[in-house]
Amino acid sequence: MKNYSIGMKWITAIAEGFLAIPIIGGVFVISSGYSALGVMFVLHAITLLLSIRDRQGKAASILGLVTSVVSAIPFIGWFMHLLTAGALVLSAITSRR
Repeated sequence: MKNYSIGMKWITAIAEGFLAIPIIGGVFVISSGYSALGVMFVLHAITLLLSIRDRQGKAASILGLVTSVVSAIPFIGWFMHLLTAGALVLSAITSRR
């Protein structure tokens, strides 16, 4: 069961990394009518629930939830996506132990 939470951390990390690409990520979010942020919120919530179930680190998923709410602000959103992607990668790597 531990693999599901690790897999979700990798999936959300890749998605956050894509949204952190300066022009491309911003155009994608705006062209989706900001619904991409809602999808990311749901994915981070699922990842958080799986992490709680597997007793793994929860901080990166909580940061992802905050990022999904705050990232409507252009430059703050870019920085938060970048920070969250890094935190999720780090969390996924350390969860393997």
